[in-house]
Amino acid sequence: MKSPALYYTGCEKHQYQSHFLDACFLCQRPLGHNSDIFMYRGNTPFCSQECRQEQIEMDETNERKWKLSSKRSSKNTNSRTKTETPTKETDTNKAVRTGTVAVS
Repeated sequence: MKSPALYYTGCEKHQYQSHFLDACFLCQRPLGHNSDIFMYRGNTPFCSQECRQEQIEMDETNERKWKLSSKRSSKNTNSRTKTETPTKETDTNKAVRTGTVAVS
């Protein structure tokens, strides 16, 4: 006779899908049910402080690279627009509307 829980959920028909706390995110070592799990950024499990620290350092390195590349690209964009765009004299007599806009 089938267990009612297995019958209604259909678990016997589907393969077991691993839970995110089954293995270390970095080294894929199985996490024991009675052992410490070291978490990082909410839901990323690690088997040890060393694995977690290695991931933190990799993330920080990637963030620094991203920030440097974005700074370089913004500097290049700013220098290009300054050199490519001819300077225009601004008209001080432009009409500017100020006030509140009501949208229904």
